[in-house]
Amino acid sequence: MLRAKVLLVGPRESGKSVLANFISESIEGIGSYSPTQGVRILEYEKPNLNGNSKGAGCRFELWDCSGDQKFETCWPALMKDSHGVIIIFNPELPSHLKEIEMWYSCFVQQQPLLDSQCLLVAHHKPGSAGDTENLSLASPLNKLKLIHSNLEEDPEDVRMEFMKYFRSIITLINESREREEMLIIS
Repeated sequence: MLRAKVLLVGPRESGKSVLANFISESIEGIGSYSPTQGVRILEYEKPNLNGNSKGAGCRFELWDCSGDQKFETCWPALMKDSHGVIIIFNPELPSHLKEIEMWYSCFVQQQPLLDSQCLLVAHHKPGSAGDTENLSLASPLNKLKLIHSNLEEDPEDVRMEFMKYFRSIITLINESREREEMLIIS
């Protein structure tokens, strides 16, 4: 079974833990807000992510990283061997729009990961207006895949977007593995 490490990063109180729980179908920590200290790792197994029963399946490690910059000294260790980064932010907070540029720079550009290995998630909290039209992102963030998540209104749409992203990560891992095997053979 394949193993994929995906980091969930972004500003404080953006909804990273809520989305990590949702994706992994975990009920851990549901309820009141509790800031993540450092990192929280959730394992999530998807037996046939490609929709066919022949697939080997994948075990995802979802690294729910604290949005507190006091943990910045730990970031290089968190990034090691990661296959993807999901940057989560609250689109209703202007400070988050500025901060995600720093998260992108640290976790995507410095690794280096491809933009296709990054997913931007504008997470709309319960009861928020949820304006999905007027979100202007600075370059290079405007080139990234952006999804809006509202777990109250469209949880299944959100789940499907995450599954598409995970499929793309699996494809990249398989392609990388095949290239390595070809180098060994030749």
